[in-house]
Formats: sequence, C-alpha cells, structure tokens
Amino acid sequence: MVEAKKYQVLPLDNSILERILTPRPSATAGRTEFTYMSEVSGLPDGSAPNTLTKSYSITAEVEVPAGGGEGMLNTLGGRFGGYGLYLLKGKPVFTYNLLGLERFRWEGKSALAPGKHTILFDFKYDGPGLAKGGTGVLSVDGKEVDNKKIPHTIPALMTIDETFDIGVDTRTGVDDKDYQPPFRFTGKLGKITIKLGPNQMMAVDEKAKADAVARVND
Repeated sequence: MVEAKKYQVLPLDNSILERILTPRPSATAGRTEFTYMSEVSGLPDGSAPNTLTKSYSITAEVEVPAGGGEGMLNTLGGRFGGYGLYLLKGKPVFTYNLLGLERFRWEGKSALAPGKHTILFDFKYDGPGLAKGGTGVLSVDGKEVDNKKIPHTIPALMTIDETFDIGVDTRTGVDDKDYQPPFRFTGKLGKITIKLGPNQMMAVDEKAKADAVARVND
C-alpha cells in the first residue's frame, strides 16, 4: 500500500465485468451495415460489428481459383469464443464457438468449383433477452446448404483479447481441428457484407448492464 500511495494509484479497483462493459469510443456504434473490400486484420472487438443479442447476416463474394480455394473469410474471436466463416478443403463452413464450451457448425457438402460464388450465413435470433438461441442458414449462390438451430449464444462479450479479421485469422482459431492461423484465403476476396438487425436485449438486461457500469464509475 505504501508503494501504491507513492505512485498515486489509489484507490485500487479489482472490478472486472464492470470495466469490460463500460462503453468506449466506437466507430461501429449505431451502424447496421458494414462492407469490407479487401483483407483486414487485427481490429479489436469494440471496432467490429456487434452480432450479439440480434439477428445478422454475413455475405462473402469470392472467386475460387483453379484447383480449389481454402482459408478464412471472416472471423471474430478465437479458441475461447467467437465465430468464423471459411472454406475448408473447398467446402464452406461457419463455426460458432460458444465460449469454448461447445461448437456449432454449418457446412456445405461439396467443395466450391473454380469461379465466382456468393456465400451467405444468415442467423435469426430467438430474442428478446441475453444468450438466446436462434437458427442459422448457410447458403451458396442462393441455395441452402445447411440449416441448424442452436439453444444458446454468447451473452455480453464476444472476446477480450482476440480480433476481427477479413481474409485471414491473426490470433487463435475458432476450431483448432479445422485449421491453424493465419489461414489466409487462397482465392480472391470480392466483398464481405455484414448486416445487423435490431438489438433484442430486454430492458431488465439493459438495466443490469447500466448498473454494472455505474458501479465502476462511482
């Protein structure tokens, strides 16, 4: 305590959740549509589209090279929670990592042929409320290739130390059995579009979050 007083770091505060939830400046707040035209890496969670407690879609326009393509199209998070949309041995895959507790997977049955394709993952959230489930549909060129309902989603924070990436995965992977970073996409990225639906957090959840933030600011 003597050292703490000497270097003027009092009062000490060991709050964790409250500090994590405290709002920070964000380039994404209030926006519902995001477009990326080339490789992007290392964006922190606060600068990424927030897909929690809402419906959302991720559309990837890609060109698969002769011989097939592989690699990450879009990811946020990693080994301990997050999602990834990628091609694995040419097949489209969407993996949702529920905080390292369980992984939900959507996968096409066939590898994509060389040429241009549009891959869409569309998720409908079963709100209102935190951590509700929902139904995800994976489509290629307008045709559904997988459909799955999941019971839960990540409630309040996708990741603390992982990043949002396009065309590459710069930290840990969402499924180590599938790939190892950087897993750079071997084809040509045309455009990645992410669209967000309305926030479906209930008023009681919003109040609990606001109270937590207020405590850290007292």
